[in-house]
Amino acid sequence: MSWRMKVLHKTELEYTTAVSVSFNEARMSPADGNGQLLITHDLKVTPAARIQSYTDYWGTVVEAFDVHEPHTKLEVISRNIVDTPAAKERTEGMDWELLSSPEVRDTWCEFLRPSQYVDDARYDEVRIDLVNQLRSAASPHEAIDGAVAAVRERILYSPGTTSVSTTAREAWEERAGVCQDFAHTTLSLLRAVGIPGRYVSGYLYPNEGEIGQTVTGESHAWFEAWDGAWWAYDPTNGLDVGEGHVVVARGRDYADVSPLKGVYAGGQPQEPEVEVSLTRLER
Repeated sequence: MSWRMKVLHKTELEYTTAVSVSFNEARMSPADGNGQLLITHDLKVTPAARIQSYTDYWGTVVEAFDVHEPHTKLEVISRNIVDTPAAKERTEGMDWELLSSPEVRDTWCEFLRPSQYVDDARYDEVRIDLVNQLRSAASPHEAIDGAVAAVRERILYSPGTTSVSTTAREAWEERAGVCQDFAHTTLSLLRAVGIPGRYVSGYLYPNEGEIGQTVTGESHAWFEAWDGAWWAYDPTNGLDVGEGHVVVARGRDYADVSPLKGVYAGGQPQEPEVEVSLTRLER
């Protein structure tokens, strides 16, 4: 059963001294497709700026804007209503021989290689035994499950122990992290054994979802693995991605999906203040 949700995402950036100009990209619009339906989306920027929208290489909607007046604070608010689908039934998937075919490897080559935050676990002496164990699994399906189990056993959910720039290897060594670390470490194992994997960012409504109930949340992350079809899983919470998840962006890792990034001339920014709330609506 699908859900309808209202999503508010607000980010405030304050600077130590006035910024004369800034150039920004926001990835705060929920995706429209693959079973998810975007009903309304509105992005408001203060100071006011003209917003131009385009779709990036990975299929994510990007809203770009420049601020050409001196400002000490930048506020970006995204308001959305979206219908989310129930979890998809998982298929048995391909065998190792088909998954390693030139056609598959060429089609999904970008999701098989290391990326900025997802290293190659084959070259890490701490993880190589696990990689070999996953390679010997009876099927890619079984290897995906094994990678998830290993990550959930190794990584303790612990906010504040890592940062947005922490790599999969660093999180594995730390044995702690947050949702993006769970996604990055899982992807490092999947790609090392030849299973295409991509990073997904969005939001999670964390409970049963009573109509009209608003919950305070934050940006969330999970992964999708391909073994004949894309299967989405939330390793942080140990559950299939379903109606409580709102997809915003997909890419190789966090570097491809950052909700707000840009360049500026002027004072140094302080730590951004981020507010996310989700409300389940009656359909």
